[in-house]
Amino acid sequence: MKQKITILFLLATAFVSAQISYKGFIDKYPIEFVTDIYSDGQGTAIYAYSNYVTPIVLNAKLNGKTLVFTEKDKNDKETAKLSFENYSSESDQLNGIWKDLNSGKELKISLIKEFDLNYNNGEEWTEREILQPVSLKDKYFKLIILKEKGSSTVSGIKIIEKKTDKLIQKVDIECQLWGLHNINVGDYNFDGFEEFSVFESSYAGPNTSRIYFLYNPKTGKYFESGFSGTSLEFDNKTKRIYEHNQCCAGRSVERTEYKVVNNKMVLIKKTCMEYDDKTQDYKKIKCD
Repeated sequence: MKQKITILFLLATAFVSAQISYKGFIDKYPIEFVTDIYSDGQGTAIYAYSNYVTPIVLNAKLNGKTLVFTEKDKNDKETAKLSFENYSSESDQLNGIWKDLNSGKELKISLIKEFDLNYNNGEEWTEREILQPVSLKDKYFKLIILKEKGSSTVSGIKIIEKKTDKLIQKVDIECQLWGLHNINVGDYNFDGFEEFSVFESSYAGPNTSRIYFLYNPKTGKYFESGFSGTSLEFDNKTKRIYEHNQCCAGRSVERTEYKVVNNKMVLIKKTCMEYDDKTQDYKKIKCD
């Protein structure tokens, strides 16, 4: 496998469009680096080594002009910090220090801006890639991003083998961009194989939709399931799918339960409720 380190950082920002991708080095190791900073300076981050491409979540904080990332172990103990002094999102270069908090060892970080997802900067391109923070046991994901004036969308997903960096599969899709958190993993048809889903769109209130991909053990590839619904939740204990849909500032709520038969969602029951001002509680109503 190529001797490189892949690092991406998701920093909190009041505007999703502030996301920027860099390439560079930690010491002699090549890295990728993506930032997205909230106006209050708080955020999260992820990074992954290429010979063990399992992203690690970091905490991020901007103190004045110093940007600091903190890595913790499974016991919530801080193990490393990555610091950038005189940070500016406008700069084409970033320089910083990686520090092991146990040994005190320090390595230099040098980065060059590759592309900017800012909707209003006038740039357009057809295909750029962003590593995702979640991964499977032996595979990791990259989003393929299409950027036009005023918008950035996800146009595809690359599924890559961790040990070799070999491209296993590429799927074409069309989804809203949710930065580093477009992909989730789970067992969506309850067959014991881990699969993935891609954030598709957001709607009124908390309602969202995703595209779900299932695993075919015979081919070793993933296929689009056709599962659909609003804010789906998957319960591996009951082997049920639950859909939650609400509108009108939460005054109308629908809850639906499904089972999976031959990789298809089969309706079990649906409950509809409406808020009653007199009782100040929800009451059941007939579903349309």
